[in-house]
Amino acid sequence: MSYTIQDVNGCTKKFIFNFEKVDLSKEIKEAVVAKQQNSNLKGFRKGKAPLEMVQKLFGPQIENDALYRFISNEYFEAVKKENIRAVGYPQFGNTKYEAGKTVAFEATVEVIPDFDLKDYSKYTFKKDAETVTDEDFETLKKNYLSSKAEVAEVTDAGHKLAKGDFAVFNFEGEKADGSKPDNMKAQEYMLEIGSGQFIPGFEDGMIGLKKGDKKDVKVTFPADYHEEALKNAPVTFHVELLEIKQKNFPELTDELAKQFGFESVADFTTKNKERMTLQKKREVQSKLQQEILEKLIEENKFEVPNALIEDQKESVKQDLAKTLKQQGFNEQMIALYFERWTDDVTQKASFQVRSGLILDKLAKKFNIEATEADLDAKIDEMVAQSGMKKDEIAKFYKSNENIKRNLMYAIREEKTFAALTKEMKVS
Repeated sequence: MSYTIQDVNGCTKKFIFNFEKVDLSKEIKEAVVAKQQNSNLKGFRKGKAPLEMVQKLFGPQIENDALYRFISNEYFEAVKKENIRAVGYPQFGNTKYEAGKTVAFEATVEVIPDFDLKDYSKYTFKKDAETVTDEDFETLKKNYLSSKAEVAEVTDAGHKLAKGDFAVFNFEGEKADGSKPDNMKAQEYMLEIGSGQFIPGFEDGMIGLKKGDKKDVKVTFPADYHEEALKNAPVTFHVELLEIKQKNFPELTDELAKQFGFESVADFTTKNKERMTLQKKREVQSKLQQEILEKLIEENKFEVPNALIEDQKESVKQDLAKTLKQQGFNEQMIALYFERWTDDVTQKASFQVRSGLILDKLAKKFNIEATEADLDAKIDEMVAQSGMKKDEIAKFYKSNENIKRNLMYAIREEKTFAALTKEMKVS
């Protein structure tokens, strides 16, 4: 064996190669042919110059190329032989070469860390209820009927403003120094209470007001507010409630149900309750899984390859960028967002990498793999949840290898969690 291996840290190894006698003739031939194909020499068509001429003209460069081929081949052969799970590309250094005699070099590379999980059998978790309530269903039904609803003024003078009501009001903001900027005042402004459109605390501060009431609502602007002068700024809003309005929802009839894509009210109720039940189960399971991962990561400390985190950061940023664009952010705003929240992106990426490594280790422990039967079952679940045609969903996930691989990975994680929770105390 012409190399030794040193552990730099828990996720980095250094290969130290030393060859006392080296023959690079094979690599030189390969380098000459590669150079010939890309050479455009006068008097010859591209790639057709004689090999002897190419070697004579580009001798030193060809020898360097040959040396690089030798170094790369030896490194990758060593990684394969040692069954090392390398991450990213190695960093080569300390190269020493004496033509026709010796070659020595080092290759430092990050690797998937080897770690042992602490005993998790005594961990306890509480799983939320998976029941879909009548209130949940009524909320969903109102979402459907919202486009058909009419907003009308509440005539009851004693009615108190509540979440879901629409407030028509005048307001004027006053800063701590007594100034009242023009961009913090409005007349006859309409706001749905509970929609979260205003500064946190503002809408809650209006709850309970009656038509004609006046109130000073005190809030503190968020630390990440887009206007620098208002970050963490305490502001008092002088509010006068002019009107209270509510949405009057029509009764759900068979005719309306058909407009929403259902056969009848009964079909609307049955299918939506089934979908809501599946959605609730997924939400509950997702919350439980997050809590389990947080506990496992907290209890098991190990070094993680920086290359994995950097790759995952790009994935996190791509997902966030899509979400921000849907919220109306342009490219400049997205760039500023990532500049401001770079630490959060890094932390999220690190969490995802660590959790992925832990789940991979557990999947191997439980001998879990995702099968084609699992994929078909998952597609059936998606059909039940979305109401889309099975052929459409199956085609989407099976026609693109990357998309299919990601779904198979998610299925493997689900099966791993199912096995893991059996070994924990989940009430």
